[in-house]
Amino acid sequence: MDNNFLDYKDAVNFNTEKFYKATLFRSDRLLLGLNCLEPGQVQKIHDHTDQDKFYFVIEGEGLFVVGEQEKVASAGMVVWAPASVPHGVTNQSQNRLVILMGIAPAP
Repeated sequence: MDNNFLDYKDAVNFNTEKFYKATLFRSDRLLLGLNCLEPGQVQKIHDHTDQDKFYFVIEGEGLFVVGEQEKVASAGMVVWAPASVPHGVTNQSQNRLVILMGIAPAP
């Protein structure tokens, strides 16, 4: 594999116990990863004090919470979670959910 090119499908995986996370690329300035959730799995509400974060839904759909907002986002949608704003996602569908996630590494 070339270090600068990756097919996300090669990193997709699922875990029946908890949602699966895979790091695609990491530098001192940016981390890109996949979050893969089976139906019913949850990424609990959390925040990042000094880090903005985005989710790009690649496959499926999920119920995203960002602060006081809740919205179902499906394939092709982007969700923005500003620094210090609580956020999380639940896969309430009957299908798998695959999300590209980007965040600056913790300072």
